[in-house]
Amino acid sequence: MNSATPILPAAGGLYEIGPADLAVELMNPKMSQQHPDIAAEQAYIDHAYACLDKSREDAWRIRDLNEANTGGTFQARYERNAFDEQLLQRLTTLDLGDAALVFGRIDRLTDTPDEIESFHIGRLAVADEARDPVVVDWRAPVAEPFYRATGRETMGLARRRHFSVQGRVLSGIEDELFGEGHLGLGHDEGLGGDPQTGVRHDGTGLRGYSTLISALSRGRTGQLGDIVATIQSEQDQIIRAPQSGVLVVQGGPGTGKTVVALHRAAYLLYTYRFPLEDQGVLVVGPNRVFLRYIEQVLPSLGEAGVEQVVLADLVSGHRVGRHEDDATRHVKGDIRMCTFVAAAVRDRERPLRDDLVIPFGAEYLRLRVSESVRIIRDARRRYRRHNAAARWVETEVVAAMAATSKREEIDLESLRDSLRDISEFRAAIIRMWPVLTPAEVLHDVFGSRALVRSAAQGVLSDDEWPLLVRERSASLAEVHWAESDVALLDEVLSLIGPRPRKGGRIDENDEMRLYGHIIIDEVQDLTPMQLRMMNRRSLNGAMTIVGDLAQATGAFAPRDWQDVLKYLPTKKEAQIINLSVGYRIPAQIMALADKVLAVAAPSLVPPQSVRDGEFGPDIVRSTTAERLLDDVVAQTRIMMDSVIGGNVAIVCPDAMTESVSAVLTREGVQHGRANNTALDSRLTVVPVSVVKGLELDGVVVVEPAAIAAAQEHGLRALYVALTRSTQRLTVVHHRELPPAMVN
Repeated sequence: MNSATPILPAAGGLYEIGPADLAVELMNPKMSQQHPDIAAEQAYIDHAYACLDKSREDAWRIRDLNEANTGGTFQARYERNAFDEQLLQRLTTLDLGDAALVFGRIDRLTDTPDEIESFHIGRLAVADEARDPVVVDWRAPVAEPFYRATGRETMGLARRRHFSVQGRVLSGIEDELFGEGHLGLGHDEGLGGDPQTGVRHDGTGLRGYSTLISALSRGRTGQLGDIVATIQSEQDQIIRAPQSGVLVVQGGPGTGKTVVALHRAAYLLYTYRFPLEDQGVLVVGPNRVFLRYIEQVLPSLGEAGVEQVVLADLVSGHRVGRHEDDATRHVKGDIRMCTFVAAAVRDRERPLRDDLVIPFGAEYLRLRVSESVRIIRDARRRYRRHNAAARWVETEVVAAMAATSKREEIDLESLRDSLRDISEFRAAIIRMWPVLTPAEVLHDVFGSRALVRSAAQGVLSDDEWPLLVRERSASLAEVHWAESDVALLDEVLSLIGPRPRKGGRIDENDEMRLYGHIIIDEVQDLTPMQLRMMNRRSLNGAMTIVGDLAQATGAFAPRDWQDVLKYLPTKKEAQIINLSVGYRIPAQIMALADKVLAVAAPSLVPPQSVRDGEFGPDIVRSTTAERLLDDVVAQTRIMMDSVIGGNVAIVCPDAMTESVSAVLTREGVQHGRANNTALDSRLTVVPVSVVKGLELDGVVVVEPAAIAAAQEHGLRALYVALTRSTQRLTVVHHRELPPAMVN
């Protein structure tokens, strides 16, 4: 094959292209719309959609036939329902909506000289009526070079082709050539890259640069979209990492760590369908606003069965929403609370104070204090969890009392039934070993200074344990728990186990659910107790944890990842991967945020932005405190006019959320509130406490000094607020800006 002018197969025929032609074409991305293959590739895409539509029609036809047969045995109906469920899942997968089916193509060298095989890469696998592949699933091994190949490591490619697609319409083509004589030549080289390494002079090594920038420049919809068409090599390394041990993804703002983690979930389910589909994949987000924001990513990738939760969802049946101060949250998140909780449960396992004496016919049955001590001791030794021992303790009490009778034979079950009707017996059992729920344990202990002090002895200081005491509610149904209580409720559950069902049996369905893979986002803000809670739910130690140390604003902000990893599974050595390229945030905005980062976390390196924005950040100072909110409204209107069709947010201190929303309402500006509507409105008021992980086209940040002063790691919270915009940023303030923003 002539390396100077390689002959490469195109859809519908051959296309001769040389490096000079390609360089000219790619130096002007707009020329890709005149690509000579665009008609042929459009025809191929149309064919792929026709095959997809045929697959959907066939699936519906089979389902209709399945539904028509409603009789038969129970086994037949069960099998029919299971089959129908699989068909529904298949139909859901085949419904792409507005998402592009095909987004690229690779031309791969074969062992035969001058012969090349081509594969079109897409969102899911599609075959024609002869079962020949038309589109290759992006997760398949054959598609890996589409994301990984470079000029130095070609992975056998001769060409990589990127499509710019809107729905079913192909609007542009971008080619990258590989091979001897034009190693790595492609769009990057047209913009001044290194032909030997395939890396741009800015060091980013991006593939499909024009396609990537086009995707990044589109307006946001209020929900995170997938990046399946523009995944970069360092992102693909994470997505395709083995399903083993703990994988840490450290990534600064805009590096795509969240969406990469979600694509990893889709990849793992594709690659390890058995056993992961049965074991389950769990995604844990920091708050419900975040969950609403990411909820469409996995369904768009054909994986709708992944559980996406906040921590409170893992401890069902409890109302969470109680407000707590920072000091109390800090104590409850401390790993020492493991010992406190264990002591609180142990305090509910108590021998009798006095002998129990109960009339039984013409005699008395007795349980001596010493015997109750023996029963408690043996129960603790025999059983790992409290509730599992409850029936055994009762049996031992009944047997010990029967042994004090002068009768030769006593039926223990009949005696048990008789004693249960006696209030003194029931009170003795409740004192010695009651059946408990996590809510009962914590409600009782937190509602009593004496019980808190007892459990905290040798664990918490005299300044700490009083923070746990709170007024008892009239009933458990009225208790509102704080977010910091969730991990404590879970800790109690791990010690006591579920309540026994009739006959003392523990149903396996009541047991804590374990997962084959767990993904945790914004993990840097979890407390040690919350990390311990997640550790318990890992079936095999396989986790992907995602975060940014620079954005750590929680009570236990880690200094390095070892501060987090020591509470997570240790079956295999953890792997830490750093995402170094910032795709979302324009360089001008990132430059302002970097000033804050240099003070908030001087040891951390910010991500490198790959694009310049059209505008730098605007900083507007109000002349008086009274004018601040009016200026916020004015700047917001300017922002909405400037960011045409995109989403805008006002990010403010939590304490200002109500007042900002009120003035917008007064001025007739339609808007949503993040805690109620997520990002469904074009304009949303977002308290800084829930803005982490979100991205907007335009952002108005209100009163940075108040954000920085509101919490211990306030400068990091400000760094988060300044790094949410993909296009334009305006800062409105009256108080002096934090020195970190102006130095």
